[in-house]
Amino acid sequence: MPDVIVVLGPTASGKTGLALDIADRLGGPEHAEIINADSMQVYVGMDIGTAKLPPDERRGIRHHLFDVWPVTHSVTVAEYQRLARETIASVHARGRRAILVGGSGLYITATLDDLRFPGTDPLIRARLEAALDASGPAELHQRLQALDPAAAERILPTNGRRIVRALEVIELTGEPFSASLPQQPTQVLPAVQVGLDWPPEVLAERIEARVDLMFEQGFVKEVSELRDQLEHSRTASRALGYPQVLALLRGDVDERQARTNIATATRRFARRQRSWFGRDPRIRWLDPASATLLDDVMRTIER
Repeated sequence: MPDVIVVLGPTASGKTGLALDIADRLGGPEHAEIINADSMQVYVGMDIGTAKLPPDERRGIRHHLFDVWPVTHSVTVAEYQRLARETIASVHARGRRAILVGGSGLYITATLDDLRFPGTDPLIRARLEAALDASGPAELHQRLQALDPAAAERILPTNGRRIVRALEVIELTGEPFSASLPQQPTQVLPAVQVGLDWPPEVLAERIEARVDLMFEQGFVKEVSELRDQLEHSRTASRALGYPQVLALLRGDVDERQARTNIATATRRFARRQRSWFGRDPRIRWLDPASATLLDDVMRTIER
């Protein structure tokens, strides 16, 4: 059996439930542990908006890399990579299987593959962040487009933090940022990757249902309580749903519009996830609606 079992796919595709079912099939808490690969579930207090599974619903399965950092900390992929690999090693040392679950493609790739990260320069970073504050991400994204079209294609024009990082690497190394992104990855951790996805119209319905549930569970209250921290965060404040609810709290939109904006942004993000995962031929895609899904997964793992 592979060192790592990966459950991935776009948001709202059913990854969390499947990961728990796999852990149960492997023998439960004494035989399997789950490791988070969602870039926003690592933050303390960001629970409802990230669809973080409450501890009392985890079936006794040990979960890792949830609630690791405060909202004000800008987590790097290199930080996550180090912790994820250390956690996987500790799970194996206990004689258990590691199940890596999430929709953050870069986090998953960084964990499994020989992905290395260029260094950083505080002066360059500070200058670029000042430009981001002054002009916004769109202008910096245009600069990135001119310098490295391949990187610009893979980074959202609204993702100021990643744009700044790409420009920093270009200036620091004199090479395109896209050269540091995985093209033909060399895998360093043996793994089987299982992907879940739905037809776009079905996934859109699931996303809308999730947004409605988030509001019913108290999402506005959660964002209100985190507001001060979010306003001092470059990373967590951009998590799906949180900017839209912050706009609601400021009175810029009403609740109906906020819900619509969250669903729209989430559908757009799901398309980006599909694009990322679609480049990796190692992923075995399965039908989440199949009555034999868990059996199909286990056969895939055993092969």
